[in-house]
Amino acid sequence: MSTLKEALAKRIPEWRKEIADLLAAHGDTVISQVTMRQAYGGMRGVKGLVCDTSLVDPYKGLTIRGTPIDQLADRSAEEILFLLLVGELPNQDELKHLKQNLFVRSEVPDYVWKILRDMPHTAHPMDMLITAITTLEEESVFRRKYDEGMKKDEYWEPALEDSLNLLAKLPALAAGVYRIRYDKGDLILPDPKLDWAANYAHMLGNDTADFLDLMRLYMVLHSDHEGGNVSAFTAHVVASALSDPYYAVAAGLAGLAGPLHGLANQECLKFVLGVIDRFGGAPTPKQMEEYTWEVLNSGRVVPGYGHAVLRATDPRFTAFHAFGKKHFPDDPAFETVAVGFEVIPKVLQEHGKAANPWPNVDAGSGAILHHYGITEMRYYTVLFSVSRAMGMCSQLVLSRAMGEPITRPKSVSTAWMKDQVAQPAGA
Repeated sequence: MSTLKEALAKRIPEWRKEIADLLAAHGDTVISQVTMRQAYGGMRGVKGLVCDTSLVDPYKGLTIRGTPIDQLADRSAEEILFLLLVGELPNQDELKHLKQNLFVRSEVPDYVWKILRDMPHTAHPMDMLITAITTLEEESVFRRKYDEGMKKDEYWEPALEDSLNLLAKLPALAAGVYRIRYDKGDLILPDPKLDWAANYAHMLGNDTADFLDLMRLYMVLHSDHEGGNVSAFTAHVVASALSDPYYAVAAGLAGLAGPLHGLANQECLKFVLGVIDRFGGAPTPKQMEEYTWEVLNSGRVVPGYGHAVLRATDPRFTAFHAFGKKHFPDDPAFETVAVGFEVIPKVLQEHGKAANPWPNVDAGSGAILHHYGITEMRYYTVLFSVSRAMGMCSQLVLSRAMGEPITRPKSVSTAWMKDQVAQPAGA
């Protein structure tokens, strides 16, 4: 039976040669210019990274290895992980092996559960998840192999081992965080008959068929999003120092925990619930229009609309919207999201200040989770984390396979900036 590692080992020499040839022929080609506005503005739009796992087109949205995400929505998380790493979907033997391999690695050591149970009852769920991951660093194969001494072109192998071990345990860890933090009862063991994402749903405590399907969809849609977002870039920078995947992913998730990144779906759900509270249920289109203008005229923004890169409706929102329409079209939160989709873009276009008036993935994901009883909004970023770790780990493994060096851009001072634009003497 072919394995993920064997498939990856077959592709790595091809990719190494492709990059070496490209650099030999065009290594001095300029691919980006940087303005002062970009340097002071978070490097927005600066092309300075390579990410082969995924790309976000302003109008087409997310593609995984060249395939639009809406064409992958019915795939399993294991298939997406294989695609991210190898560049092609697995055959049936490869998929079966990967599912079995992840399940075999999924047991969480008792010392991790002890630490989580000893944390303050008020601890943030993301704090608990990150603590669990850094505690698991004790298990790092990469750190042990590096300490023993290994060649640079072998770094990817223990990085893959660590990544698979961590990813395999994440559903149990995340579900455990939920059950411990919110007093949901005993931990639930994984079911060997279920896939990775469905097991997450099972261990959360909901075995209904549509919730299992939701977790499958959720894990696929959030799996990767280029290399420049805060969580992916942070994980990349930390791993470039040859920190192992446990440290790198924990650092990336600390970035994901920020209000400007992974907490966005909470703000969207708060908006939706606020609308329902205001109107005593899902609003009419007229009510939504008036409320949206009220929000904008007060200087606030409508959460869930607009995106740093996208200039069209996020296909991930479309996938969630289709799921809700199929399974619970009369849910007040979903109805509110649906009415918002009908009304808000028109208002934003008339308002004229939004570069992108269309919904992103966060506009609807929180309402769907809320429907299934996951009402603890502080937990939502943990769900995001389990999925996004696939992208972070895949990018990390490929970085080690390609022998990428430590990330170390040059910084300059404001005084240096002022010197660059100073008038020449005597002008």
